[in-house]
Amino acid sequence: MQTILNIKTDKKLKENAKKIANNIGVPLSTVINSFLKQFVRDEEVTFSAKDYKMTPYLESLAEEARKERIGKKKSDYFSVPKSFIKNLKS
Repeated sequence: MQTILNIKTDKKLKENAKKIANNIGVPLSTVINSFLKQFVRDEEVTFSAKDYKMTPYLESLAEEARKERIGKKKSDYFSVPKSFIKNLKS
């Protein structure tokens, strides 16, 4: 016997999930049922950062930090929190 499960989720998330499910040739309901079966079987939820990618903005910040770090002596880095806080207060 099957039942209907109503959930609230972000509209863009649903659209993206449906698109990916379609790309691999399965309905979104099959993907969700697979996750639910795994959840019941394992009694745990696994979160993975495997496919996470930095946003362009975050990438630009990381690149800016890399450029700032080039040319600095090792002594310019903070080895303990106290020196970092002292620098912030100066």
